[in-house]
Amino acid sequence: MHWSPAILYALVAAIANIIGGLFISTKPVLNPKILKYLIASGAGFMLAAVFLHILPASLEIAGNNSRTLMLVLGGYLLIQFCEHTIVSHFHFGEETHSHLLSTNSAFTAVGGLAIHTFFDGISIAAGFAVDVKLGVLIFIAMIIHKLPEGFTVASIMLAAGQSRKTAFLASVFIGLVTLIGTLFILLFKEVAIYALPLSAGVTLYVAASDLIPEVNNGSERTVIPLVVFGGVILYYITETLLDFLIVS
Repeated sequence: MHWSPAILYALVAAIANIIGGLFISTKPVLNPKILKYLIASGAGFMLAAVFLHILPASLEIAGNNSRTLMLVLGGYLLIQFCEHTIVSHFHFGEETHSHLLSTNSAFTAVGGLAIHTFFDGISIAAGFAVDVKLGVLIFIAMIIHKLPEGFTVASIMLAAGQSRKTAFLASVFIGLVTLIGTLFILLFKEVAIYALPLSAGVTLYVAASDLIPEVNNGSERTVIPLVVFGGVILYYITETLLDFLIVS
């Protein structure tokens, strides 16, 4: 078990949420192409991490059986349920259609993003429970989409007519929830064996059902979608470097 670095990495991830929210709440104009590139590379990295490392590690520690795969499916369906049953629709990035957002729907959307970030923290801690390399890879997968999460939560609040201070505090809130997710696993270490496959499903949903549609929804049908493959290559490079730098 390699628990000690988990809280530090989770703190950095939480700070990325806050930085994203601070940027939007102080300067609510962002080059959409830059955000698209960030989302596309993050989607590719996360997909590669799920299929090449998180899922195999889950099957290894939790058992190569239907129960483990049910946990993966459960993680995927949990976010599907939260986003499309109890939470209003939102985009990863700046929310611009303010006339569609009421105060209630905005706060509900923040709650949905908080569920995401809670599992971000769980994923980081569960990864370090297996080995340092997996923990770092999961952290990188999380950190790539942490800025867009911060952008999203702050811009949702601004689009609903809330103050910039409230928008910033919303990003602080989801950052703190990341830490809570990590602390949850640190306090209840025995559930880590189940948390990793569950977080694999959550990560798969965020990559395939949240980020990829954002990448494919736009006028640039070639360049930005190709960045997804760049994210996969980035994963391979990162994993290769970690093989040299970290003794698992």
